[in-house]
Amino acid sequence: MTATTSLSRQVLETLRPIPDHPKPGIIFQDITPVLGDGALLRAVIADMAEPFRGQQVTHVLGIEARGFILGGAVATSLGAGFVPARKPGKLPWERARESYDLEYGSDCLECHRDALGGKSRVLIVDDVLATGGTASAAGRLARGLGAEVVGWSFLLEIGGLEGQERLQGAVSHIVARC
Repeated sequence: MTATTSLSRQVLETLRPIPDHPKPGIIFQDITPVLGDGALLRAVIADMAEPFRGQQVTHVLGIEARGFILGGAVATSLGAGFVPARKPGKLPWERARESYDLEYGSDCLECHRDALGGKSRVLIVDDVLATGGTASAAGRLARGLGAEVVGWSFLLEIGGLEGQERLQGAVSHIVARC
């Protein structure tokens, strides 16, 4: 699914591409200009949530760090709880962990072991879908805790990296593609 052409175009025009960050050859898509535009941010949140209305989403799992910003707002829009998926060592209680590869390294995600359970219907939210490693790990993390993954919702997909192919068993929604 994709958003309306005008919203997608507005997001793409508002993003700030940063070449060679965090390493040479990577073009980092800075979403802070999108976050700083109240009307655009409101439209983005509505679009990210819309395909999942009526899907009985109980929790939104937001991926650290920009997925927290978008995920918290999407959770509020859907009337769902919010679960942070954090980098290692950031959560204070018993944690579940899932490792993954990035286009420029590897990392792990953690969430509290009691954050999700067998009746949880989870929407996973992040800012950017690139290779799909992080989002796929978030799905494995949620499923490992007994939750059902209803879908994934992203502000932006980086084209040519085929990240959606790693997201199995649920629908993914993208606001804009570059």
